[in-house]
Amino acid sequence: MIHYHGGPITPDTCAIKAWKGRHAFISFARPDQFGLATEICQSFGLDNGAFTFWKTGEPIDWSGYYEFVDRWKNHPRFDFAIIPDVIDGGCQANDELLAAWPHGSHVGVPVWHMNEPEDRFIRLCKTYPRVAIGSCGEYDVRNPGKCVSRMKDVIRHVTDKYGQPIAKLHGLRMLNKAVFKHLPLSSADSTNIARNIGIDSKWSGAYSPKSKETRASIIAERIESTNSASALHWDEASDKVDIQLSFNI
Repeated sequence: MIHYHGGPITPDTCAIKAWKGRHAFISFARPDQFGLATEICQSFGLDNGAFTFWKTGEPIDWSGYYEFVDRWKNHPRFDFAIIPDVIDGGCQANDELLAAWPHGSHVGVPVWHMNEPEDRFIRLCKTYPRVAIGSCGEYDVRNPGKCVSRMKDVIRHVTDKYGQPIAKLHGLRMLNKAVFKHLPLSSADSTNIARNIGIDSKWSGAYSPKSKETRASIIAERIESTNSASALHWDEASDKVDIQLSFNI
């Protein structure tokens, strides 16, 4: 599994600790450190910024995002870009954005939201080589138990006889091991490092690191010490997960 760490991670010295030799996830809404990330990471993915724009209420310039992707899609460390999506926008609005995408299915990754119908997820997995999963509502990643149960119930429809998905699956905001270790994800991202290195209350005790740079290294190491599941293990009668969130995502 590839662990993508989202930015911006400030100051730059912390970003270097988090990204050097690792994988970066850069949002169109916050491209502040994009140049730095592309130079020091192993690979990077591009996020369309829909979640940030949705939370702030800012208008979205998809034509600008298309140009942004066009500029970077041939970079040797580029992996993929998230195709524009509308959170709580419904299947029709999101399918229209898929049809408008100008860069093809090997560059772009569609988003399926967990409150959308299962048949749309199945269709996307049969059409695209990689599909991103976005949590929302009662299935938000801040409720890991419900999130994992919902995802297992849906992913089972697109696995082969070995329990492995027919498309690569990316978990948006899912770099919480309480989520991804239970699921056969190929990749996931979060801004865990960026959000937590500056919160002193999360770092207590005599041996707690004081520098943000050290904290960035510790969080990255903790996240990457755990892998995703190799296959889906799902039991309709007994598959219940009781897990806790250790860091904000």
